[in-house]
Amino acid sequence: MNNILPQVEKHRQATYEIDPVFLNRWSPRSYKEDPVPDEVLFSLFEAARWAPSGSNEQPWRFIIARSEQDRQRFYSFIAEGNRIWCEKAPVLALILSKTINGRGDHLRSHAFDAGAAWGYLALEAARKGLITHAMGGFDPEKAREALGVPAEYELHAVIAIGYQGEKEALPERLQEREVPSGRRELSETVFEGVFAEK
Repeated sequence: MNNILPQVEKHRQATYEIDPVFLNRWSPRSYKEDPVPDEVLFSLFEAARWAPSGSNEQPWRFIIARSEQDRQRFYSFIAEGNRIWCEKAPVLALILSKTINGRGDHLRSHAFDAGAAWGYLALEAARKGLITHAMGGFDPEKAREALGVPAEYELHAVIAIGYQGEKEALPERLQEREVPSGRRELSETVFEGVFAEK
């Protein structure tokens, strides 16, 4: 993917030159129900596999739901406001991370590392013409119980994965939000020498 997508270009411009994949990746809510072939889907998790991690602990884990039965299990802990749109997504994935390292100590970087894995997954999805949308709107304890997740794992987000649908397929109140979001200027997030938020 060499070019910025037309739907993205009018909403996002980089100050410095970067690969277009970073701008093209955004979080739509309208999904087609078309299945994602295994070789495409698992390439996303292959990309996540190669994310950096502290001491190479690779603490991230993914639980995926593709069958109707597995997706229904996920719906039991996803917030209603997200279910309105995510039920059309052919794949749902829960990202979690192991909080204990190989020596049995608390792994301080587990969430940081899981975030890197999610980023790699999302970028590979954009490269493959897929969309992803990570949701914090879910009940972690219900999810832990429904999916049999051990106590030493922290649950971070549910990710909808699939092909982008038409904006008009969403409820009217969500249609106006179906555009790529902008970002703060670098001067608001990068400080030289000392913290200097304005």
